[in-house]
Amino acid sequence: MAELSRAERLQIMLTSDELRMVDDWRFSRRMPSRSSAIRELLKRGLIAEGFAISNPKTKSKDFGLAQPDDDAGNSKK
Repeated sequence: MAELSRAERLQIMLTSDELRMVDDWRFSRRMPSRSSAIRELLKRGLIAEGFAISNPKTKSKDFGLAQPDDDAGNSKK
């Protein structure tokens, strides 16, 4: 089993209604903690918005609008 490393702490403030919604969602899915529920909700939200988990070795130059083999925007006249 891969060892989890969670060296970063993120503090958020929630209203009582928001906290109740998180807790209701957590308990209905038998999540072990609020933290695990928040991580799962964050992951689901990002995936729903089209964000994929990136490879940590990916370089910033690899992100762009066109794929490297896409010559549509690189026409030479």
